[in-house]
Amino acid sequence: MSQPQPIDPRYVSRPQAPPKRKRRNWFLRTVGLIVLLFILMLVCVPLYAWSRIDKVDAMPAGKRPAETPGTTYLMVGSDDREDLTPAERAKLHVGNKNYGPQRTDTIMLMHVPESGPTVLISIPRDSAVEIPGIRGESKINAAFNKGPATLIETIENATHLRIDHYVNVGFGGFASIIDSVGGIKMCLPKAMKDKQAHINLPAGCQKLNGVNALGYVRSRHADNKNDFGRVERQREMVGAVAAKASSPSTFLNPIRYYNVATKGVDALTVDKGMGLTDFGRFALGMRSVSGGKGVMMTVPIGDENYELGNGRGVAVKWDKKKALALFNALKADNTTSLKSS
Repeated sequence: MSQPQPIDPRYVSRPQAPPKRKRRNWFLRTVGLIVLLFILMLVCVPLYAWSRIDKVDAMPAGKRPAETPGTTYLMVGSDDREDLTPAERAKLHVGNKNYGPQRTDTIMLMHVPESGPTVLISIPRDSAVEIPGIRGESKINAAFNKGPATLIETIENATHLRIDHYVNVGFGGFASIIDSVGGIKMCLPKAMKDKQAHINLPAGCQKLNGVNALGYVRSRHADNKNDFGRVERQREMVGAVAAKASSPSTFLNPIRYYNVATKGVDALTVDKGMGLTDFGRFALGMRSVSGGKGVMMTVPIGDENYELGNGRGVAVKWDKKKALALFNALKADNTTSLKSS
């Protein structure tokens, strides 16, 4: 019987390892899909949020100041509570929805130049101005009672600066935005207690939620600075919110990004002429100011205790010469010479 022949090892088949190229291609496709989904999220979420924003006829009719280089936005923080539920009004301490004429606690102008630093200007709501349809001087807050078009016309008459776009944030939207970014850190030089604003905050650095942040920016009695202290805190808060909302921690967190983009839109109102690009420019301007690259200031004041007459109380009178120089600089799109104050 013949013996089996030994098998030549050269002809023995060995198991082949899977091609490394296929593994690499699978990994690259997965990474590419993740990047694509991330980009779609960055694009689609703002588009969805933009579709939900209310748009109104805010611009006045008739003769207006000429268009100027750059873009000027009017931003108001109103006490509009019409869309808030009774539970939300109780939580925010803003009272009943049947409160009479709408008012504004915040009036700001932001000028985004074609080149140079962005400028954010606070206008005290007690500023003495001429309001169309009202004889004599009144507080500028009364103009908003007659609607955004009257407020814009009032500001344009007082500044001779054309307002290009209008942005209104209500109580609920403001608080929602604060909560959507996980609260805002504020450092208080001293404790703040104001029963009317429903705040009792200790001195030092602390994180404020939406309710406390709303009280913080609305308070007029906690620091004995009346409207001036409030506009300083408003600018500080607006800058902090813009900085956190545009930080990498927001963009890289899909849940936070979605919340930031959508939480406050139901209480946000803009003019009908504003497009998504205009709103994007507004957001970039806010980011620039919050990042220290812009200028924050209040309209120059000449008299803090100006008597309006006719029983209309005491108002704030602008320093006419300095205010005119400020608004002329904005009309000329020359913001490089302006400094924060």
